[in-house]
Amino acid sequence: MAKVIGQAIKRKEDPRLITGEAKFLDDIQLPNMAHVAILRSPYAHARIKHIDTSKAAALPGVIGVFTGKDFMDLNPMPCAWQAGGVKNNVNTPRVLEPEKVTFTGAGVACVVAESRYIAEDALALIEVDWEPLPVVVDAKKATEPGAPQIHENAPNNIVMEWECGDAAAVEKAFAEAEVVIKQPLINQRLIPTPMETRGCAAMYLPYTDEYTVWITSQAPHVHRLLMTAFVFGIPETKMRVISPQVGGGFGAKIFLYPEYPLVAALAKKIGRPVKWQETRSENYRATTHGRDHITELEVAAKKDGTVTALRVHTYANLGGTLSTIAPGIPTTLYGRLLSGAYHIPHIYCKVWGVYTNTGMVDAYRGAGRPEATYVVERAMDLVARETGLDPAEVRRRNFIRPEEFPYAPADNILAGLKYDSGNYEPALNRALELAGYDEFRKQQAEARKQGRLLGVGLSSYIEICGVAPSAWIGLPGQGWGAGLWESANVRVHLTGKVVVTTGSQNHGQGHETTVAQVVAEELGVSVDDVIVQHSDTLGTPFGYGTYGSRSAAVGTVAVYNSLQRIKEKARKLAAHLLEAAEEDIVYEDGKLFVKGSPDKAKTIQEIAAAAAIGYSLPKGMEPFLDDTAYYDPPNCTFPFGTHVCMVEVDPETGAVQILKYVAVDDVGNVINPMIVDGQIHGGIVQGVGQALTEGAIYDENGQLLTGTMTEYAIPKASLMPKIIQDRTVTPTPVNPLGIKGAGEAGTIASTPAVVNAVVDALSHLGVKHIDMPLTPQRVWAAMQRN
Repeated sequence: MAKVIGQAIKRKEDPRLITGEAKFLDDIQLPNMAHVAILRSPYAHARIKHIDTSKAAALPGVIGVFTGKDFMDLNPMPCAWQAGGVKNNVNTPRVLEPEKVTFTGAGVACVVAESRYIAEDALALIEVDWEPLPVVVDAKKATEPGAPQIHENAPNNIVMEWECGDAAAVEKAFAEAEVVIKQPLINQRLIPTPMETRGCAAMYLPYTDEYTVWITSQAPHVHRLLMTAFVFGIPETKMRVISPQVGGGFGAKIFLYPEYPLVAALAKKIGRPVKWQETRSENYRATTHGRDHITELEVAAKKDGTVTALRVHTYANLGGTLSTIAPGIPTTLYGRLLSGAYHIPHIYCKVWGVYTNTGMVDAYRGAGRPEATYVVERAMDLVARETGLDPAEVRRRNFIRPEEFPYAPADNILAGLKYDSGNYEPALNRALELAGYDEFRKQQAEARKQGRLLGVGLSSYIEICGVAPSAWIGLPGQGWGAGLWESANVRVHLTGKVVVTTGSQNHGQGHETTVAQVVAEELGVSVDDVIVQHSDTLGTPFGYGTYGSRSAAVGTVAVYNSLQRIKEKARKLAAHLLEAAEEDIVYEDGKLFVKGSPDKAKTIQEIAAAAAIGYSLPKGMEPFLDDTAYYDPPNCTFPFGTHVCMVEVDPETGAVQILKYVAVDDVGNVINPMIVDGQIHGGIVQGVGQALTEGAIYDENGQLLTGTMTEYAIPKASLMPKIIQDRTVTPTPVNPLGIKGAGEAGTIASTPAVVNAVVDALSHLGVKHIDMPLTPQRVWAAMQRN
């Protein structure tokens, strides 16, 4: 049988997506279903003095109008991140805010009507008596004396102060440094913008007291747990959560938003199924945003380019209230990754999580790792600039060497974990070769003589994937308030068809194909004979969800482990049927036979049938080939690579054109190279968007000025050249498949590569740094200043 893992098999799930047969949340039509619209605050900070719903309630077709006071029996949304030793001043939203709002877009009332049109019309008839309050939107200014106080329990608007590393050792390193660099950096706020906005539908059965809820979710099991145990206070067995086809998430669909328990509660209140689908405007205002850091970077180095210490102070804007895991992103997934791909002897990071009158901020593709990589990769270019060395050479001189793995970054900033495996220089060399780096440097020198502005930027990144182990990420360590294992069930039916149910949830990643490839390879069956089921808490084992590039490295390993136990049982049964010793049984290409006698083989289909019928089983063996495995990895995995971006800047307008983009990534062993390449490709485009075009902007009154797709500039296809992709392969020893994670690598690597390229293009003009997004206006202004 041909090898299946490593083959670029076309995705099993694509036909239904291409033909429009796939069902998304808004396709759900339940009998007698009503529709919900939500009244959202126009103020960024205000008290609600009174709400008059009488006119809205009188509109024909309106079933009910509700305010926050109608749901005081429900708890606020939970915030899972409660790190040990950190005072965490938690304020989370309620299903509808009853007294005060802290950002524009917060829900304060809702209408349930026979149609969404009627519900929207009724919203205009609700009268709210507001008392506007002072506003602050800048994370650093929010901590300064005299800033508006947003929550009484968070003095100076500080959610938490968190640190890692050794401040004293870093101070000593700076005192002894030959080169000291200081650079403020802005990692601007981004809006995730999935193709499908969020939504929720729900029905309630009074005779069983049970809810069924459909959510655009990246983690249906987690949504069920959070809603039942923390908001409703009911057993999780009283709710079924289904995630239909999901049109992208990028992290924003991990979290429990107020609308989900609101819709479920409305279904019970009115005794009818109800549905709410977010508008794009609501999506921009009320769904979580990403990034939004203000950072002071300090680098200590030697004149030969060796970095000796990093000191990083960051103000992380977390918005007006906390989302589900908000404080965990700028801490565990940011500060702990500040060593990057480099052997930096000393590191210290302090983070202030801050409330402001802006939308909630939580994980967005990469989640903390793009922010960390941006800091580290800008640091490497700043050192190159200060020492007069080539940026590639600076990276080489500071790389962690292959013989140093497993590698523990300095000053225990990774809190006891170690990088699993790595070999960074081959990826750098291959990327430079594909880019034609040396030749481009010559072209750049010639171009400058002609007044043309060419630049090349590097980014040698690492990321942390397959996040677990539970004992590390959970309380009282990192404060995520949960384990992060995954589970899977494998059942070989008596016809030989295989059904896998997994707690991981597919929302575009190709799980149905990659998991089927692993099953086909291990059992020796056709990929077409494998069905992968997911996304429904009824019938799938518990899973913590799909994010953090963890589904392959954790969820698929659970499938693999289950398959090993299935194969072990098949061997026992084959030995029984062939009247041989179990240790003499060979399992090869879907057949089991006595060593040296392949002509008397039993196929896996025959074994499955014998196990299901149960006529002749070994003593004590239970019928059926069926197994459930739970996998909690002993460590995370750490993919890496180097991206190279080449640009030309228009000296008259500041417009940036990407001439060439090269990505060499190492994600360990690859199950399906086409899927991996596609995920990295999409991530690169998203990272380029942050570097050049995207940015969520609030004015001083807390109004979102980029609240539509007209103002918020997601990247267009015309922005990108053909992306050249290649890979090196350094398997991880953490799991038996040697796989690491690929879903976020492109986003993490590309942003600093593009910024470094643009700054390089202008370096001879004296430009050392430009904050993102590098719009023509900003680039032109930087040229004029220098």
